[in-house]
Amino acid sequence: MQLSKEEFMAKLNAVSKNTLLETLSIEIVDYGDDFLIARMPVTPRVHQPDGVLHGGATAALAESVGSFASHIFTDLETYFVRGLEITANHLKSVKDGFVYAKATFLHKGRTTQLLDIRITDEADNLISICRLSTITLPKTK
Repeated sequence: MQLSKEEFMAKLNAVSKNTLLETLSIEIVDYGDDFLIARMPVTPRVHQPDGVLHGGATAALAESVGSFASHIFTDLETYFVRGLEITANHLKSVKDGFVYAKATFLHKGRTTQLLDIRITDEADNLISICRLSTITLPKTK
């Protein structure tokens, strides 16, 4: 039985319980054949002391959405996925509302993947550009 898109996203969000994703209120909101989108509220919980979105919270959002994207396109019965490297270039500050992270694949290999992750605000202004490389490794028994 195939899950509906809504059921699949609910399943993705359910595995975030008691993790950093839950702590930061990161939620998967859409996906397609080659992308995944998550959002995170910008509140004092993710602010720097001067009241704007912390770059570390932005990087955590980017790594979360990129890793999830690699996971949903991998046979998790046989393989596991780990992040190798993340880079983040912060371009604009945000004080409130939501930020959205869209992860798309630049390379989707059997062993390594490279994702482009664009963080935007609610008005679609570009906030950060991130790159995440992941590796898919076989599970050992």
